[in-house]
Amino acid sequence: MNQHLVSAELPALVLRAALGRFATGVTIVGCRAGDGGWVGLTANSFSALSLEPALVLWSLRSASPNLQAFVAASHFAINVLAENQVDLSRRFASPVPDKFAEGLWSDGLGGAPVLGGCAAVFECEQVSAQPAGDHLLFIGRVLRVSEAPLMPLVFQSGHYRMLGEIL
Repeated sequence: MNQHLVSAELPALVLRAALGRFATGVTIVGCRAGDGGWVGLTANSFSALSLEPALVLWSLRSASPNLQAFVAASHFAINVLAENQVDLSRRFASPVPDKFAEGLWSDGLGGAPVLGGCAAVFECEQVSAQPAGDHLLFIGRVLRVSEAPLMPLVFQSGHYRMLGEIL
């Protein structure tokens, strides 16, 4: 049944369900924390913003325990997961204490964690962090990018998906 609601009566769960119909890629976003360690999380709120200058954006819940680390970081890396990295996506979406114990991690620009075996990696200098509703919107200038001919991990309607060819 299709529901047509106007924003004044729009419950958050209805909005979340409708937004979930939009398929997204899955990323692990990471930065170097003030104590020298890495901080990272699974996010699907990543998007291209501009080609010239090269800008990308992502958002993080204002209530996230990782918020201050990202606000203070000068750089962050967006690691676009390949379809065989679903276990890492789940790991970084969980409260596991040492998330970086799994995966092939290395220091990227500004000390941000870069994951090997990804479909793409965007190493960014943070240029903006601004409140937007119940999230903080981060904009980064892409300083270095890499990509591989791997199928990306996809998330849609609360489930991981794999791409398939249209014949």
